[in-house]
Amino acid sequence: MSEELKEKLFKNKKTGWEEISEEEKSEVFEVSEKYMEFLNKSKTEREFIKNAKKLADENGFKDIMEYETLKPGDKIYFINREKSMYLGIIGEESIEKGMHIIGSHVDSPRLDLKPNPLCENTGLAYLKTHYYGGIKKYQWTTIPLSMHGVIVKTNGEKIEINIGEDESDPIFTITDLLPHLAQDQMEKKLKNSIDGEDLQLLVGSIPYNDEKVSEKVKLNILDILNKKYGITEEDLTSAEIELVPEFKARSLGFDSSMIAAYGQDDKVCAYTSLAAMMELKNVKNTAICILSDKEEIGSIGNTGMESHMFDFFISEILNKLGVNKPNLLDKVFCFSKMLSSDVDAGFDPIYASVSDKENAGFLGKGISLNKYTGSRGKSGASDANAEYVAWVRNVLEKNNIRYQVAELGKVDVGGGGTIAYIIANKGADVIDCGVPVLSMHAPYEVTSKFDVYSAYKAYLAFWEE
Repeated sequence: MSEELKEKLFKNKKTGWEEISEEEKSEVFEVSEKYMEFLNKSKTEREFIKNAKKLADENGFKDIMEYETLKPGDKIYFINREKSMYLGIIGEESIEKGMHIIGSHVDSPRLDLKPNPLCENTGLAYLKTHYYGGIKKYQWTTIPLSMHGVIVKTNGEKIEINIGEDESDPIFTITDLLPHLAQDQMEKKLKNSIDGEDLQLLVGSIPYNDEKVSEKVKLNILDILNKKYGITEEDLTSAEIELVPEFKARSLGFDSSMIAAYGQDDKVCAYTSLAAMMELKNVKNTAICILSDKEEIGSIGNTGMESHMFDFFISEILNKLGVNKPNLLDKVFCFSKMLSSDVDAGFDPIYASVSDKENAGFLGKGISLNKYTGSRGKSGASDANAEYVAWVRNVLEKNNIRYQVAELGKVDVGGGGTIAYIIANKGADVIDCGVPVLSMHAPYEVTSKFDVYSAYKAYLAFWEE
């Protein structure tokens, strides 16, 4: 009798793997395979948006600027400077009743080249970098790195760079001190063991064949770049070039139950929401998918969520629906619902001391809801109200989608934030809803395939509500 009561009243603590059929398990692996394939082509925000556009075009979406008027069922998108994207499907209900928004970000921690990066030091050529986002600097040494980005000349010519992903390409790396001589280094605190200025990329060692010139190795590198891309050193000042791990997304474990990949924060939620939108039919409330940039450095800038570009996109929808009027934009946001689809810190038993076990997201137990973010005393938090949490729970439960409710570590250990507060500040109901991740912000992050599938199903159910 007591066991029956416990089963009725206690939370279900089984993993999702224990409760799915073989048929659903096949679906889990199918969704994950498509995700890994997409991720391997989309390591930077520009690449993600490029491939998202291709997928959207294939599924009947068109640039909103191609429409003069909009009607229910129309599929639209707007691309902001090739680094962020907003997609939408016009719903049957009046947009005045609010939208259903899912928002993620497509930028990830990485190394950017400095404006004047190329230098030579004792016969070796280096590119100087400036790290982007919150990283553990020591994790970025002695690993294979690839180079992605664009170089734009003053005449407007844009050159795309992608070196290191193909097996025939060279790769790059950042060296570290050998342990035999690292006594002083290993006495330092971990966060200070590698200085930001020492994250210099090793790119060459062959000198240019002319005894009369100085900086022969640097000259040889520039000669190679000039012959291949037609650029000079000056052109590097108008470039956006990122260094990312060369690692491919791979299945992890003897059972292939997990995914190891770079950039899963937050491309795992960006991809699953994008994939879900491609499947939507008969939309009730206008469905909006946000793929934002710059979240890792505060969502600032004209491609981040703090800019007015998203408001512009929604205003264009209102204009082309023929319903716009003073203050309607504010009204639409105030009646909207949003899932901030950003990742959660997965519980790692090796580092259990930083987590409250009863309030942590576990791999394999479904999508993770974070009622609030922020740090310590909820500083900077977006805190969802109980009514909205219950509404989201109802959507998930009636669609038999596994979920867990968590927070980011113990109260005084640290914390973090997402884009949730930005849309919440506009008046919408918002809750964070994403995939638990191990080794977040590391060059190789880990997720559960079951949770990836749960995210895809959750986002689909939210938009279909």
